[in-house]
Amino acid sequence: MRTLKTIALTLIIIGALNWGLIAFFQFDLVAAIFGGQDAFLSRLVYGLVGLSALYYIVSLFNPMDVTNNEETGERRETGNLNYGTEFGEETETEAELYNRSEFPLHPSETERKSPRDTE
Repeated sequence: MRTLKTIALTLIIIGALNWGLIAFFQFDLVAAIFGGQDAFLSRLVYGLVGLSALYYIVSLFNPMDVTNNEETGERRETGNLNYGTEFGEETETEAELYNRSEFPLHPSETERKSPRDTE
């Protein structure tokens, strides 16, 4: 997969540079190298650039990636990003992490009853 991403990124960069040359200098480098816009090789390069762009668009929406650490042999999966905010609902396990008697979460919880108040 890493090789495929590298090839796709290279083709996207070639396509972007070619479009920059067309926009600024009215010069199509791919067509000049491969014999015109209608030549088979030019159309092949244009098609591969387009497929590479589609591949990268799909990979943007699927951020799961597996990386292997060559030195330690550790395999790490990255992805499944949490797009929640700090204003989300508090789960029961998070509430259990904070002992409300030791760490008050609200200023009204800081007022403790003194032993005199209970009598």
